[in-house]
This record gives sequence, structure tokens and C-alpha cells, in this order.
Amino acid sequence: MKNLLKKALLFSVTAFSLGAKAQQNASIVTGKIFSNQQPLESVMVNLLNAKDSSKVKTALTDKTGTYSIQLTTKGKYLLLANMVGFEKSYLGPFDWNGSNQEKLPNWQLIPLAKGLAEVTVSSKKPLIEQKADRTIVNVDASPTNGGANAMEILEKSPGISVDKDGNISLKGKEGVVVYMDGRPTYLSGPDLVNLLKNTQGAQLDQIEIMTNPPARYDAAGNAGVINIKTKKSKIVGFNGSVTAGYGQGVYSRNNQNIQLNYRKNKFNVFGNIGRNERIGFQNIAIDRRFIDGGSKQIVSFFEQITDRSTYNHSYNGKIGLDFYATSKTTLGLVYNGFNNKGNGNSIGDINIFNSQHNLINKTIAYNGNVDSWKNSSINFNLRHVLDSTGRELTFDADYLTYDGNTNLFLNNAYQNSIGQTVAKTDSLFGKLPQIINIYTAKIDYVHPLKNKAKFEAGLKTSFVTTDANAIYDTLFNGVMMRDYNRSNHFVYKENINAAYINYSRPLSTKLNMQLGLRAEQTIAKGDQRTTNVQFNRNYIQVFPTAYLQYAANEKNSFVLNYGKRIRRPDYQSLNPFVEFLDRYTYEQGNPYLKPQFAHNIELSHTYKSFLTTTLNFTKTTDMIQQVIMQDDAKNETFIKQENIATQQQIGVSINAFNQYTKWWSGNIYLNVANNKLTGPINNEMVSISATTFMANISQQFKLSKGYSAELSGFYRSEGLEGVFRIKPFGIVNIGLSKQVMKNKGTIRINVRDIFWSQKIKGESKYGTVDANFRQFNDNRIANISFTYRFSKGKAAAGPRKRGGADDEQSRVGVDSGK
Repeated sequence: MKNLLKKALLFSVTAFSLGAKAQQNASIVTGKIFSNQQPLESVMVNLLNAKDSSKVKTALTDKTGTYSIQLTTKGKYLLLANMVGFEKSYLGPFDWNGSNQEKLPNWQLIPLAKGLAEVTVSSKKPLIEQKADRTIVNVDASPTNGGANAMEILEKSPGISVDKDGNISLKGKEGVVVYMDGRPTYLSGPDLVNLLKNTQGAQLDQIEIMTNPPARYDAAGNAGVINIKTKKSKIVGFNGSVTAGYGQGVYSRNNQNIQLNYRKNKFNVFGNIGRNERIGFQNIAIDRRFIDGGSKQIVSFFEQITDRSTYNHSYNGKIGLDFYATSKTTLGLVYNGFNNKGNGNSIGDINIFNSQHNLINKTIAYNGNVDSWKNSSINFNLRHVLDSTGRELTFDADYLTYDGNTNLFLNNAYQNSIGQTVAKTDSLFGKLPQIINIYTAKIDYVHPLKNKAKFEAGLKTSFVTTDANAIYDTLFNGVMMRDYNRSNHFVYKENINAAYINYSRPLSTKLNMQLGLRAEQTIAKGDQRTTNVQFNRNYIQVFPTAYLQYAANEKNSFVLNYGKRIRRPDYQSLNPFVEFLDRYTYEQGNPYLKPQFAHNIELSHTYKSFLTTTLNFTKTTDMIQQVIMQDDAKNETFIKQENIATQQQIGVSINAFNQYTKWWSGNIYLNVANNKLTGPINNEMVSISATTFMANISQQFKLSKGYSAELSGFYRSEGLEGVFRIKPFGIVNIGLSKQVMKNKGTIRINVRDIFWSQKIKGESKYGTVDANFRQFNDNRIANISFTYRFSKGKAAAGPRKRGGADDEQSRVGVDSGK
């Protein structure tokens, strides 16, 4: 079996036309880096030739302070360690004669005596880092991120695209689960959009993008996992930062953020609070043709233009405590809170024509809403190192609550073709409260074995209750009456229990493997209390993962991985209540949705640690997707999620980071994918396919006197989003930053979407559905922001502030009426 795996991978080398001749046996050089008896994470370790100090390889330490570097050529080497806030340190030289493993002594780094004024900006990370299992975006490395929110930063990241509704796709695949600091957001749909748009870029440190996470992660996330990491101070003593920003498009926006940290002896207290205020608008145009199912002739035309303005004012905050009980045990407690209030108003002109395109009647639709949305979460975490061999036990417990409420008003005035009133104005009032409570607990165990093998196992349980009560009233002859046809009270309860095992080991000096298996049991009950209809589900699914990593030589390495993933319906999608855009257009939930499953296979090749090429294939069954349904008699169109079809995607992506000169570096990401969707939609067999090209390019320039600049943008060709065919669109950004006040302050100025080219157009045509749409938002924004950093202390190892919540938070989908 071992030889078979080698042959398979060597065949892949030939296919890439980058074959490498056999070399000497490889060795792993390992060691640990400490400071003040604490392991240091994210230390950059450079392997140098002792003869001329030329760089051979680079590695980063993990959370245990461990670094690993592979050697294939005999010789004398030297190690150099670099980390912000510490003195440079050399280890060696040492001779390597071809032995299987070279374990170096523990390495102590000495903190700098000066404060953050020199510490914070003395080291600059690249914008994009490519790892074997993930892509990392360093947020502060981009001047165009100044004043941006988390959603705007995400859509600039490699492989990520955001559709007209704010849904996030990864490499053209929907079903991404979003985490923050290793914990799921438990949000989806409009509420995830609201959270990301109200999370300031000044609070973010890194974005980790994983297309095929290992068994330790929840199986949720058809396309993978995006982990947004907030900033964590590594300074002993008191330190922090203050940021303020202002943006101007058609309307204005402003934000402020304060981040504080105090660390002394065994305690670390941290927190931040942010405020965000923004005004936005949308212009939406929808053209529909109602087609007779028998004759296939056009019966009527429907043309609609809606202008919508929105206002949001939010606060978010975090406070936490880390207690380093012993050198082996750390306890943590973190509280997060978010409070958003907003409102929206829209006016729409709706014209209905006959088959000859003669105007029949006209409707003027007014829609207003007032929203409030609060969420809170608390996490307790424990990490205990059992012994010196690396055995480790971690425990996380989370409680999260979401409390949302929307009050809406719809008014429709009807006119004939010459503008005369032909019917009484009708009005609809709605109150849409929803409360979601989530409890989770998980435990993980890591056990190193002989010959560099490692065994991992874990358990997790979660309990979710969502209570949504949609109450609609209509105004009839001046009297307010309850609309029982639209009102609905829906309660959903879900319990997911999971267990996993994971085993990794080297098969040879060049070949490493990892196998994982995760089992998840889902127990769910839905209760439509208005109609007294219930449903129950109880199923168990297993999710295997497999990884093979082959290091052909110091320049070429290959990774082959496979994983099975699940995308459960969002909680809101299961709720059958109706959400209106206007009298003729609405969206409705579907309590009979089933989960969708995806099989992902990827083969990637990395050349000289800067160029990564990936081939991927994904097959998704019971795909969850929005479909358009029409009522020809009422000229009504509504959107409903269904398990519509099977989708297959074949794609190739290239990511290249290059340091062209000392002052110019850049990252280029290219992706080409073919999506084919086949299956029954509205009782008709449908087959749709399209090939999509996507490019994401960012160029950074380090100028003199503390100036930095960036030119970035992305482009997406025509492609599929389920049953919608989206037209090409793109964006160009430009930014400039300047270090001031002896490097304690940073000024950032940028313009996002300078050509206002991010205008979404598309169509959906199948069966009797024939619709076109166009939507553009207030995307062209000029931003200016200022950050001031202060400190009284020295750098130290970063605390652990992660949680155990997984799939559940990504599925909360309450309308917050943005």
C-alpha cells in the first residue's frame, strides 16, 4: 500500500510537469522557543546556510512554541529567530549528516526593553501566507483595509466571493461556515451580513481560509471554513490602541474602536469596544415574464424598480480573562456582546403589462421596517498539558443567545394605465420577534506516539432552541385585523452529538499521511404552533477525511486531500413564515428541507513556498438552493429554498506571492471552475452549467518615510449561483498608509471600488421562470482612519482565546431588516 501511494503521487508530479529527481533522505529539524518559561507562537524561524547566511527555508512556531523544518541536503546550517518585540537570536551552527531527525535544544528569546512604539511596526507580515491546510490573510498588511468592515475585507480575500444578498462562496461553492476566534458565529443570511458589516477591520488580525478542514472541526460547511481572528496583544503590562474612521460614498459612515490589554504574572485581562454607524442604499430592478406552462407563450410582463435606504447603528464589545494557573494549565473566560438598531425604507414602482407589452396597471409600493438585534455569548475554556511528551487536553463550553425583533409596514397604492386610482390602498403590519438559545460543550485530546505519529480524539454536544413568532395584521375598511394566513409561530429544537478520531504519521522521510473520521447524530423537532403541525428527524452520518503530503524536494511539495461535508438548513430557512419585499415579491421558508452533502477532493502543488496550484472536484447531493416560483393569476413571485439537484464542480486555482523588489511585493490568485447543476426544479428536469473565471490581485508598495501603498482588485466572469446566472463584475481599490508619531500612529486613506463597477446583474431561466435582475449598492467609498497605539510593557507569548462552538452559529438566519 505504501508503494502504491508513492506511485500515485509521483504520477501526479508528472502530470504537473514539475517532476523532481530522487534526492537524499530528508530529515526534520525540530525545536522549541520560549520566553519567561512561556512557549512563543508565530515566531519566524529562518534556516540559513552557515557559509554565506543565505536563506534556505522559513517556518513559524505553533502554539506550543514548536518549529519543524525539513532538510534534504547535507551541510552546515544556522537558525535565526525573529518576532515582534524580541531581540533577534541565532542558534548554531550545526552540521547535518543525513540523520533521520535533528532535535535542537530549547531556545530562549529576550524581550526588547522598549515599548510598543518600536515593537508594533518593526516586523511586517506578507498580505497572503499559503500553508499546507489553509490560506492566511494578514489584515493590517493592506492599506486598503483601513476603514473597511469585515465583509469588505472578506470579499477581497483569495477565492472568496460575495453575492447580491451577502452570501459567501469559496472557490465558487456556497455553504461556508464563518468562525470568529475559533468559534462559530452561529449566523447566516441577513444576520451574518449584519454582523460582518458592523465588525470593523481595525479589530481583525487574520483571516484563515480552509477548504477541507480535518475531523477536529465540525462537518458543517459545504465549501469549507473561514476563521476570522481578532487582534490579541502579546505585551506584558498595560497596552492598547484607539482607532477612528470616516467613510463617504453617496452616504456617510463612521466607526470607532478601543482595544485594551493588561497582562501581569499569571493574569491577562483583555477587551475591546467598537461603535459603527452607516447609511446605505440599494437600487433593485426586476423584470419578469409570466409564461403559460402549456403553450410556452408570454402571458404578461412585470417590471419593478425599487429604491431602498438603510440606517444601522451598532455597538460590539468583548471582555475576557486568561489565568495561567501553572506552566501546564491555562483557564479562560470570554464574553462577547453585539447590539444593533436599524431601519430601512423602500419605494417601488411596479408596472404590469399584457402579452403585447401594453400597460395594464401600476402599483406604488412602500415598505418600512425598524429592527433591533442583540446577541451575547460567553465561553469558558481550559487547556492542560499532561506531560512533557505533548499530551494535551482542552475543554470548551459556550452559551449564546440571540434576540431579534423586526417591525414592518407595507403599503400598496393601485393605479390604472393612465394613473387613476383603481382600488383601495391596502396595508400590512408585521411584528417578527425571534429568540435563539445555543448551548455547546466539547473536549479534545491529543496524544503524540512513537515515530512522530499523533492520535487525536474528541467529543461534542450542542443544544439549540429557536422561537420565531411572525404576527401580521391587515388594515381593512379602517379596521386592523389579524392576518392568520400569513401569521405563524414556529419553534425548532435541535441536538447534535459528535465524536471524532484523527491519526497522523510519516510514512517515510518524504511522505506524511493523516486520516480522520467524525460521526454526528442529529435529533431535531419542528413545531408549527399556529397550524399544529410537527416534524421529527433523527439521523447519524459519518464524515471521513484523508490527507497525503509528499515532499519531492526542497522546492516541490504535493498535498492530496479528501473530505465529506454537510450543510444543514439554516434555522430561519426551516421557518415557513413569509417575508415581504412588496405585494408581489416575497420569500418563504421550507420546514421540509433536508441537509445537503458534499464530497471534496483536492490535489495541490507548492513550488518554492510561493506558488501553489490546486485542482479540485466537488460533488454535492440534495443541494439547498433558492428557487423562483410564480403565481400567474396573482402576478406573484416568491423565493423558496429547496433540495433541488446534484451539482458537480471541477476547478483549478493558482496562488502566487512574490517579493519583486525590496519595496514591491504582490499576490495573484486565479481560479477557473465549471459548475453543472442537474435535477428537478418545480417538477421539471433542469440542466444548467457554466464556467467561471475569478481573479484577485493585490500589489503592495513600501515607500520611503513610512509610506505604504496598495493597488488591489478582483474580477469575476459570468457564472452560476444555483439557478441564477450572474453577469461579470469586478472592483478596483487603491490605498495609502503613513506611520506617524514615532510609529505609534498610522493614518490610512483609501478608495474602495473607484470605478463603481460592483453592480450585480443576472437572470434565471428554466421551466416557466424567466426573470432578470440588477442591483447596485453604495459601494464606492472613500475612507480615512487613524490608529494610535500605546504601551507600557514588553512582548510575551500570546494567550489562548478560542471556543468550542461550531456549526450551530453559522445557521442562525433571522431577518434584521438591513
